[in-house]
Amino acid sequence: MTKAYSRFITVVFSLFLGGLLLWHIVLPDRDRSETENRTLAQLPQYSWSALKDGSFTKAVEDYFVDQFPLRDSWTGLKARAEQLIGKTRFKGVYLCGDTLIAQLETPDEAQVQKNLNYVQRFKELFDIPVQIGVIPSAAEIWKEKLPAGAESWDQRDLLAQSEIDFEGILAAHKDEPIYYRTDHHWTSLGAFYGANAILENWGMELLLREDFTPEIASDSFYGTLYSTSGIHFLKPDTMEYWVKEEGKTLTSWKNGQGVQAPLYDRSYLEAKDKYSSFLGGNQPLAVIRNEQLEGGEKLLLIRDSYSDALAPFLAERFAEVHLMDLRYYHMSAAQYVEENDIDRVLVLYSAQNFITEKNVVFLTQ
Repeated sequence: MTKAYSRFITVVFSLFLGGLLLWHIVLPDRDRSETENRTLAQLPQYSWSALKDGSFTKAVEDYFVDQFPLRDSWTGLKARAEQLIGKTRFKGVYLCGDTLIAQLETPDEAQVQKNLNYVQRFKELFDIPVQIGVIPSAAEIWKEKLPAGAESWDQRDLLAQSEIDFEGILAAHKDEPIYYRTDHHWTSLGAFYGANAILENWGMELLLREDFTPEIASDSFYGTLYSTSGIHFLKPDTMEYWVKEEGKTLTSWKNGQGVQAPLYDRSYLEAKDKYSSFLGGNQPLAVIRNEQLEGGEKLLLIRDSYSDALAPFLAERFAEVHLMDLRYYHMSAAQYVEENDIDRVLVLYSAQNFITEKNVVFLTQ
């Protein structure tokens, strides 16, 4: 290699780096990445103390990484290149053909046992039926789709604690699209089967698939696994609404005061977080009332986000379905049961949430 050629390469490389820096400076900083569904780092404020303890340089590094020009495109290109060399796991997510499946890490068994004990103590407070339901993740039901040798925590011992046989009914329909391909939640079809597992356990009339006419809410849904994995070359999911809103009302306590809200908040369909269109997403408390079943039973769901797609189905059989999220609702759940004349309680969590959830303790308050 001649000196002239070496100088040429050095100049070209310097111009490339300088161009990227200039591009970075010219482009306005973004607050969020819709693709990754997270807030992006902003330019940190300098201080001598931050420089001394290293936090300033770390913040600058995070800022340049997050605000790098065409970051989303580079992230997707990186994942594609890693796939070509045989990689199958991306940030805790397995690429299984056209489907993404989240790996479940081995949990803190002490925390899992604490949560089970909290539920048991809560059950002992009442004479009404109080049960626990644990929903298996796709890594359990679709385990045959995982790459050979893929590691994922065995959920069977935890699922054995569930008094609702979600595993059985979902496994019986595992060849159907019961989970999203780009998200960790079950689809409306999966939630339909989940509702029937609950109703069958309680000896209630099952829902019939032919009684529903699914409405395609969105054919461009990219979920949380799409965002976290960096795998941005899959086709989007289709999201459906099955339960008709007529005859049902939703009262939502997002801001501490009950307000009327739609069963499906379609404003979320214009955003990245389309799954939150079910009941309006995470909130301390929500109540669905079925006007056609006045005088019927009242059900309380101690929920995570899986219940949002499930609850409209249960509202076909219950006069009221109350949804309480212990991440945000820290008053007495037992008192709520008494004050609202609740007839049944189901403590319902997905397996991946139950093994990490630290707010189940509020059931004992």
